[in-house]
Amino acid sequence: MIRLIVGLGNPTTRYEGTRHNAGFWFVDAAARSLGVVLRPESRFMGVLGRRDEGGSALWLLKPTTYMNRSGHSVLAVAAYFKIAPSEILVAHDELDLDAGAIRLKKGGGHGGHNGLRDIVAQLGSSDFYRLRFGIGHPGDRSRVVGYVLDNPGRADRTLIDGCVERSVQELRALRSGEFAAVMNRLHADPARIEKKG
Repeated sequence: MIRLIVGLGNPTTRYEGTRHNAGFWFVDAAARSLGVVLRPESRFMGVLGRRDEGGSALWLLKPTTYMNRSGHSVLAVAAYFKIAPSEILVAHDELDLDAGAIRLKKGGGHGGHNGLRDIVAQLGSSDFYRLRFGIGHPGDRSRVVGYVLDNPGRADRTLIDGCVERSVQELRALRSGEFAAVMNRLHADPARIEKKG
């Protein structure tokens, strides 16, 4: 069962529409769908909301620590509410997937993603779920920082928003742990091709 959904991104309007904020877009959409109000919580270093369902709470979190320190916020929430890494879903942008692709996985490395890197370091575990939203790759490693901190073009933003909406439709199944079924549905569309395995 998922008890904490984290969206990765950077705070302030400067970064609101940038590719690196795809995780924030997902949590915002999830909050709208679930009727959850997200409120700033300084002790958790983030914006946090709660949905009570079936006798347990689902927490939605957007760290406001900036990407490189996302783990500090995640750890604060997880420790306080006694949430295990395996009960956490982290939504984030993914360079190694084309815009329009989604992948759900559990565990693994951080793949150079600084938000994931800090979460693994702070939790002392990589045993959490990841919902990866493809943003494409600029083609040259030296351009990555500028690329993720730039707004996607209209066509790519439409594709990413479509992935966000498809994922929001799976919230109930994700919450209840139907991961294999969700993977099959999210990964099924042959038009969404992963760049590399």
